[in-house]
Amino acid sequence: MTDERPDPDALLAKVQREEAAAARGRLKIFFGANAGVGKTFAMLAAAHAAKQQGRPVRIGVVETHGRADTEAIARDIERLPLKDVQHRGQTLREFDLDAALAWGRNEAGSVLLLDELAHSNAPGSRHTKRWQDAQELREAGIEVWTTLNVQHLESLNDVVGGITGIRVQETLPDRVFDEADEVVVVDLPPDELLQRLKEGKVYLPAQAERAARNFFRKGNLLALRELALRRTADRVDDQMQAYRREHSAAAIWPNRESLLACVGPGAASDKVVRSAARLAQQLGLDWHAVHVETARRLGDGARMRVQKTLELAKSLGARTAVLSAPEVAQALVGYAREHNLSRLVVGRRESAWRWPGRLTLADALNRQAEDMDVLQVALPTTTREPDVPVQQARGWLSPQALRGYAASLLTVGLTTLIAQVLVDWIANTNIAMLYLLNVVGVALRFGRAPAGLTALLGVAAFDFFFVEPRWSFAVTDAQYLVTFAVLLLVGLVIGQLAAGLKAQAKAAQERERRVRGLYAMSRDLGAALVPEQVAEIAARFLRAEFGTASAVLAPPLTTTPGREVLSLLPGATAQPDVGVAQWAFDHGQPAGHGTDTLPASACLMLPLTAPMRLRGVLAVDSKGRHWLPDERELLETCAALIAISLERIHYIEVAQQSTLQIESERLRNSLLTAISHDLRTPLAVLVGLADALKLAPPALSPQQAEVAEAMRRSSLRMSALVSNLLDMARLQSGAVQLNRHWLPLQEVVGTTLASLDEVLAGRDVAVNLPNDLPLVEIDAVLIERVLVNLLENAAKYTPPGSSIEINARIAGRNLEVDVLDAGPGFPAGREAQLFDKFERGDRESATPGVGLGLAICKAIIEAHGGQITAHNVARGGACVRIELPLGKPPA
Repeated sequence: MTDERPDPDALLAKVQREEAAAARGRLKIFFGANAGVGKTFAMLAAAHAAKQQGRPVRIGVVETHGRADTEAIARDIERLPLKDVQHRGQTLREFDLDAALAWGRNEAGSVLLLDELAHSNAPGSRHTKRWQDAQELREAGIEVWTTLNVQHLESLNDVVGGITGIRVQETLPDRVFDEADEVVVVDLPPDELLQRLKEGKVYLPAQAERAARNFFRKGNLLALRELALRRTADRVDDQMQAYRREHSAAAIWPNRESLLACVGPGAASDKVVRSAARLAQQLGLDWHAVHVETARRLGDGARMRVQKTLELAKSLGARTAVLSAPEVAQALVGYAREHNLSRLVVGRRESAWRWPGRLTLADALNRQAEDMDVLQVALPTTTREPDVPVQQARGWLSPQALRGYAASLLTVGLTTLIAQVLVDWIANTNIAMLYLLNVVGVALRFGRAPAGLTALLGVAAFDFFFVEPRWSFAVTDAQYLVTFAVLLLVGLVIGQLAAGLKAQAKAAQERERRVRGLYAMSRDLGAALVPEQVAEIAARFLRAEFGTASAVLAPPLTTTPGREVLSLLPGATAQPDVGVAQWAFDHGQPAGHGTDTLPASACLMLPLTAPMRLRGVLAVDSKGRHWLPDERELLETCAALIAISLERIHYIEVAQQSTLQIESERLRNSLLTAISHDLRTPLAVLVGLADALKLAPPALSPQQAEVAEAMRRSSLRMSALVSNLLDMARLQSGAVQLNRHWLPLQEVVGTTLASLDEVLAGRDVAVNLPNDLPLVEIDAVLIERVLVNLLENAAKYTPPGSSIEINARIAGRNLEVDVLDAGPGFPAGREAQLFDKFERGDRESATPGVGLGLAICKAIIEAHGGQITAHNVARGGACVRIELPLGKPPA
């Protein structure tokens, strides 16, 4: 028997996704193969239909390109004003994001038209791309309608360039397209599009003639049309599979293939990434992108290319990683096995010559992983990068290398002098070993190039000084030629291996130093008790590791509902732009230097993402530097440790407050219970004595009778207060068991009003209870107590003779009961606090009471599974609303 119950984690994740989607504005994309198919016109036509339905619609940006029909249909829709942006002495008209946000937040169901989603904003704008503006608008709850051509999708950029011969520079990540709530395909056959181009309905005549010769050729249009339709079909297929996963318990597969894209330092590695992204999307697979750092350290230029390529892969949906290993193929196979990746995607270049025995990366992968598929992507030979590091040529003449060359000359010379002294006692083979020993020492100390020079000089010195005929490079015995060749080859190999081992040891030491630093930081963070200590520890680590200033910005530990405002924690060594940090915190994305959002900022802003929520922002002063992949990874690890530490401190504070509150409540309830029991008996005696004085002969004088009545009323009031205290203690201790029965509300209200004849004397009490109210399952005594407390409050805090209303109605699955008065109402902003214990609306009021009546009402209603709220009425007065679940009454 199979368990067909749904996975609770999956259900929770689904609910969270639906809640997040409900809070965000929708994104509707009018998608086409190329310009001129009618995307903007279709968007404007849909906007007119939405406007006729009463929805607020505005044009943020619409590019008509001089098309008369588009300009005509756009006239009837109100436009938001554009803003002026100064750039290189020119004034550019750009979309005003702040004006759109201000308009959309005040208009429910607003729709904003934002043409050309892949457009690049003018320098100095908040975001570099228009699609980022659309994301911020959606976060504010504004629905965005936009247009997009297929060539602007990042994963298809190189494919379109290969078809048309034109590389489009303005692109956007595919995830933006995939996350759209609706995609409307606007399609037009190529012949009709070409006819529109001839008629001047796409571009102006001069532009149209040029476009017809280049981009708008029929073959190009057919290919782009197929790409657009295929991409849309892939999206529909993803939606279908998502629907099956949500509605079919058998749709979860135990295994799933994944791709691994191998990223090299070459300029054409982005083609490998894009090919892997397309393949992963078509097959519905997860994919990874990995770069392997070997002992051969790359220059800054190559490392920056690697970082850009990995960032591209991440934007296309990949998981990225940078590995350190002596051999690339072995590291890739190990990573693939660890993450269950069955297909590897690598680049391939045709080479006219290769070192004998040297395998390509694809061949090495095939040999080491026969159970994996290796897919090769053809790379253009015109962008071939040298195999050596970018700065290696300059490194041959660096001060370190020059010192190595000098050491090479010195060691070979000293070895030659020593061998001259010992030539009569040792054989030539031992002298050759001395020269090889020099190669090892120079390689370990100075690297490959000095080691190679040492090998060459050693062979030359051995030939000149020790091989017959001596003091000449001539060789009488041909066997020595073999000796020289072997000696040179062994020397070069030993130098290469020794230098490689040194580089690996240096890299291992660097990794060990960073791990040790992270360990020390995590140990210190584990001992931190306040956020200020966390900021000081982070600043100390970043100063030691990168020599840079930093700051931690976090909201207060206790914040009021609404937007959380960041503040700079003490211990900061940098002065970041708080506005940029606030944006990174609000959106949960990196911002500032080195990112696509507000890149002009001097600091890199990393959100502190903890397991439960965002805890703040780490600001790192970049000082104009470009963060390399391993450095960025270390910064993100540091940010994760800081976030976890801040969350730990937060929950320590919450636990301490909860413990203190629980203990205080326990002591308070114990005290209230004890006092209440001890006071009830004497209070009952006082009431009895007051009644006896009034009834026993002889009759009291009027003054004496008034005193006896006052004593009786005060005793009854004190007795009611003690009863409230005792009831509150019993309710909170859980000692009260509900005695529920199905009863009509009219009966409970009638009993309540009968018990309050004296309290409500002289007041007009209007009761509006529909005859068709269903039965409710309640504890009649406790609900009557709730109504008594509410009506007594209404009588105490309103002018004498004012009216009171009791209304009831059905609201969905609840029964709503309102008690309204005509008094001054509740203090603004404190409606919810009035239900706390010992909380009064006016603490200076002369009206007797201790603030327990509403607290008891709340405890009773919540015990029934309902809720009670308070608010002021527009016409004046206060309203307390009770909501009780209806349930299903018996037949």
